[in-house]
Amino acid sequence: MDSSLFELARLVDTAQAVPVARVTQVRDQYDSTWLIGKGKVEEIIKSVEEDKIDLVVFDRELSPRQLTRLEERIPCKVIDRTQLILDIFAMRAQTKEGSLQVELAQLEYMLPRLVGKGTELSRLGGGIGTRGPGEKKLETDRRHIRGRIHDLKRDLEQVRKHRQLHQSRRRKMEIVQVALVGYTNAGKSTLLNRLTGSTVLEEDQLFATLDPTSRFLDLPSGEKILLTDTVGFIRNLPHHLVAAFRSTLEQVQEADLLLHVVDQSHPEAASQMAAVQQVLKDLSADKVPMLTVFNKRDQGRGEVLSAEGELIQISALAEADIARLKEKIAQILYEAQVSGSAEIPVARGEMISQLYEVADVLHSEVNDLTMTLHFRLPRKKYERMPPEIKACIREVHEKN
Repeated sequence: MDSSLFELARLVDTAQAVPVARVTQVRDQYDSTWLIGKGKVEEIIKSVEEDKIDLVVFDRELSPRQLTRLEERIPCKVIDRTQLILDIFAMRAQTKEGSLQVELAQLEYMLPRLVGKGTELSRLGGGIGTRGPGEKKLETDRRHIRGRIHDLKRDLEQVRKHRQLHQSRRRKMEIVQVALVGYTNAGKSTLLNRLTGSTVLEEDQLFATLDPTSRFLDLPSGEKILLTDTVGFIRNLPHHLVAAFRSTLEQVQEADLLLHVVDQSHPEAASQMAAVQQVLKDLSADKVPMLTVFNKRDQGRGEVLSAEGELIQISALAEADIARLKEKIAQILYEAQVSGSAEIPVARGEMISQLYEVADVLHSEVNDLTMTLHFRLPRKKYERMPPEIKACIREVHEKN
């Protein structure tokens, strides 16, 4: 409970509010009307009045009935963990797609909670819990909100098709794609910057970056791969968000390799890893090859962790560790590889260029009217190689 409430306090801080007090209760089961006991409700009311608190945040998702009853009794705004996270996402969204996704998640969360509120909606005011669609959306009727949800889904479907087009172009160019995944604030953006030399925002806050960012990464072999930083995961991630951001997270499913970044210095690292694995399972991305990157080893705190499959311990701030990580990525991407040679007519310059794009050409020589190119590439990319290039291949070796 302490770790969950500590994380909730971090979320409140990220939402630009100041935690003042906390109230806990141990129960065999949640109260269907209040979530907590009625006596605890009175304790919260007393604390609100004495400390002049203007926001109460519950660490569990409140049902429409519970939210209504609590708002009737507690003399300030009441929200739950889900609404708090949605609010932070609304604050962090920078792109048009991100804003659409957050608004969709917020409206789908709000819709069942509008029952019976009527004129009470005016109590919501501004601030935390009202970013995104805002008060004017809450004041519309349910039919209007359903219509807006329909429009948002339609717009996001267009964005999804646009992304699939880009994805298809990348596949045709045979660009290897690696996605960074991990618990929020595990150091993914820092790692992206160190690996690629970019300057993506780095903050010691939850969900510092929301919209996915892609940069090219040069491997030791000289090949370029695409590295994408995705939104951080969190325990009890609202299902509204998982559903709304499914189109963005599709690139996790399409990746050739996932880098699961873990803050190994965090005392709750093991449970954070489990939370990430659960979200990946929900996205049907748990079968994508994965390298677990235990980050912040220089801080020397936390338990000794293990992971299934490939793993590496690094500090994103150490150049030597970044170099080791690049080597490890290359090793995994190329461990199941095909090498060989192809004889392509010199006049077919476009085919020669295409082979250079999809494979690591080790060396080449010109023999009269043909060029012999000795290459290597992942088996997965070899299988997708254009038939006309495959027809020019004279020698093939496979290595596992």
